[in-house]
Amino acid sequence: GGGFGGAPGEPCIPVPGHGAGLSCRPPGMARQGSGAMLASGGLGFPPQNLARVVVWEWLNEHGRWRPYSAAVCHHIENVLKEDARGSVVLGQVDVQLAPYVIDLQSMHQFRQDTGTMRPVRRNFYDPSSAPGKGIVWEWENDNSSWTPYDMDICITIQNAYEKQHPWLDLSSLGFCYLIYFSSMSQMNRQTQRKRRLRRRMDLAYPLTMGSIPKSQSWPVGTSTGTPCSCPQCLLVNSTRAASNAILASQRRKLYPGAVRQSSTFAGTALWPVGTGTVAVAGGTTKGEGLRVPGGAFAPSQSVPGGVPLPGLNNLNRPGTQRGAGLGTRATVPPGVPALPVKNLNGTGPIHPALAGMTGILMCAAGLPVCLTRAPKPILHPPPVSKSDIKPVPGVNGICRKTKKKHLKKSKTPEDVVRRYIQKVKNPPDEDCTICMERLVTSSGYEGILSHRGIKPELVGKLGKCGHMYHLLCLLAMYNNGNKDGSLQCPTCKAIYGEKTGTQPPGKMEFHLIPHSLPGYTDSKTIRIVYDIPTGIQGPEHPNPGKKFTARGFPRHCYLPDNEKGRKVLKLLIVAWDRRLIFTIGTSNTTGESDTVVWNEIHHKTEFGSNLTGHGYPDPNYLDNVLAELLAQGVSEATLKD
Repeated sequence: GGGFGGAPGEPCIPVPGHGAGLSCRPPGMARQGSGAMLASGGLGFPPQNLARVVVWEWLNEHGRWRPYSAAVCHHIENVLKEDARGSVVLGQVDVQLAPYVIDLQSMHQFRQDTGTMRPVRRNFYDPSSAPGKGIVWEWENDNSSWTPYDMDICITIQNAYEKQHPWLDLSSLGFCYLIYFSSMSQMNRQTQRKRRLRRRMDLAYPLTMGSIPKSQSWPVGTSTGTPCSCPQCLLVNSTRAASNAILASQRRKLYPGAVRQSSTFAGTALWPVGTGTVAVAGGTTKGEGLRVPGGAFAPSQSVPGGVPLPGLNNLNRPGTQRGAGLGTRATVPPGVPALPVKNLNGTGPIHPALAGMTGILMCAAGLPVCLTRAPKPILHPPPVSKSDIKPVPGVNGICRKTKKKHLKKSKTPEDVVRRYIQKVKNPPDEDCTICMERLVTSSGYEGILSHRGIKPELVGKLGKCGHMYHLLCLLAMYNNGNKDGSLQCPTCKAIYGEKTGTQPPGKMEFHLIPHSLPGYTDSKTIRIVYDIPTGIQGPEHPNPGKKFTARGFPRHCYLPDNEKGRKVLKLLIVAWDRRLIFTIGTSNTTGESDTVVWNEIHHKTEFGSNLTGHGYPDPNYLDNVLAELLAQGVSEATLKD
């Protein structure tokens, strides 16, 4: 029953909906609105002569872009007009954001007390959407305070609200939540937990028109305006962001009345003449000391003509030159301290502020620091020759293909609903959890759906689980789903009939390789290879007729070759044939919509380690995935059939 937000850069509330998209969702009354105009990494700019609402957003640890408030966005825009390469002190407009500084040159948010850095972006929306009207939708968190929704969700909720829809299904955005406007509540479809939500009026977000001048393009030092994504450039950009923020903070403390200048280093010495020791945490050693001149910080001073002094501040060199200089450092001179990169993210044993700020300032001053990299996950096994690849014992074949959906046209929706329910003559006075109206009254779909023989007041009880709903509500839910002849109880998830999904066409291969997984040293390994190409969405998908992407294919997954591992493989083959392994939705990792995503059946994609949580050893994984398959209607009884 988590929510959608948290304070900038702080993991306080988990993001809901670990599965992106559900294959049988209750009938949402509205789809995602068209409020979002442009999603731009970096600064971005709107088309010429078109007014757009500007929303600044930061990337949280779950890969979700979280909006700053309208007041903060106005403040950022004002600073941007004065100095496109400066830094923005968020505490000047919101005291709760006092530790945070945004470096506009590298487009990163920096937290001064912990050293945490996060990307930010400048996003654009239609002026008629929620941010343009100053409308904010929020949900009540566990602390009884209110958290705003992500901007795309806020716009979607507002669009449905304006169209007077009774409720809204958020599964098309990758979240297992239902919004009920009559009770102003949010319900988690898996746990049935409800939270209050509210709509309030706030300051409208800033409006902009036209494009940004070329002299203010982001980031500085590249010709295309698109930042290089190689690890070295990412490291340099994040280092520049933090160093700019630290120096700007020092200048404010030393010269509170001074006129704000560009917060990049101007190439002068950071320490006056003298001696001092900076302790830097070593990678595997207890710590080493590096003698550097200086005992205190000095404010950055401008150099005539903007020419950096040689030997100092190599962060101000052009991007290609800087990358080449760092990349050619083949050996580490003796006595140079090692600074683990992972400490910059706060995952190392050393306090991230100490490790991060020390290394950042030393790098910025041109002092040598050895950056040791965190261990990388072992995603794939050693190379395997074709002669060593064998069929899995007890499993027929080595490949399965799925084509387009085969529609079962023999049964009408009314026949399917009637097949699994028993009519209730005297229903109890409780809510129908589909329309949220009382069972003793008519369905909320009265006037929206009309079918012969099904009156809006009729109530039915599902045979196995006994949960009761309006017949018209069950019919609406079925029509909004996959229409495959099966029905799933929205309360307990019990499945009636054979559930199928919306997985696009593709190929599943499986075979045995002569290597062992961690924790299963006595067994060989079953390797599964999924391959799904890009294509066009069908009528069962979120946006029929629109192209969908398929990122990261072929995807390799691994199981131990033992009795339980082979059982899981057989059930995964059934789930593949029923199109339940993947679906089309919004990626929780990248935020991309209309893309192929996993469909709530977890797979192990890391072969020789478990750094990402998707590898071995994991003694509970096989039992967990069997439970997930059972939740999709794929059980051991299926194999006996």
